[in-house]
Amino acid sequence: MSTNRFGVRTLAVLAVAGLAVLGTPTAASAHVSAQPAEFTQGGRATFAFRVPNERDNAGTTKIEVTLPQDTPLTSVRTKPMPGWKAEVVKGKLDKPVTVGGKEVTEAFTSITWTAEGATKIGVNEYQEFFVALGTLPEGKDTLLLPTKQTYENGEVVDWSQAPGADGKEPEHPAPALKLAPKKAGDDGHGGHGTTPAANTGGDTHEASAAGSDKTARYLGGAGLAVGALGLGFGVGAILRSRRKA
Repeated sequence: MSTNRFGVRTLAVLAVAGLAVLGTPTAASAHVSAQPAEFTQGGRATFAFRVPNERDNAGTTKIEVTLPQDTPLTSVRTKPMPGWKAEVVKGKLDKPVTVGGKEVTEAFTSITWTAEGATKIGVNEYQEFFVALGTLPEGKDTLLLPTKQTYENGEVVDWSQAPGADGKEPEHPAPALKLAPKKAGDDGHGGHGTTPAANTGGDTHEASAAGSDKTARYLGGAGLAVGALGLGFGVGAILRSRRKA
């Protein structure tokens, strides 16, 4: 009898542990990120800032992205989004910078999306804010885009930390673009992401992001089903052992 009870308890514990582990990746990856995140140096980038709402008592109402000044961007475009007002700020640089063989004295400094009316990113929701950037810097393998996320209760989360020297992800990582060296014959025009989704227009990016989200949901649902099945076996074994007793 004791052996049977031990086996039943083990099944139940494994099932519950499985459910807990399956829920972990979603929580761990809940931070502002760039999707897709790989492009070519000297080219252009069309991608989305993916912003999940991490609070269960407040919605997200403002997103502010700080653009680099040491490697300034001379072109920044935002995709219109119902319920959100986009503002792109451009200003003079402290020192002129050479971009693509030309001297640049002013560049874009920030992008801000502000919710209008009752619009917000609610609990258990996320939103994607699409942008097109160019020309991406050369000789730089990573472009950090620090972002501040403001909640309706006034809380501000600063996603601005760079990866550590050991490569580990910090607590509040900044969205980042990985920039691959330009290949021979690449003129730097158009979308030059190193991922298939980055080589087409914005609609494809949206489809890619949605596809990834659906895949994650399917995998999560399948995992939950497996965990629930294991838990069901445990409960069934308990009932059978009680009947025999």
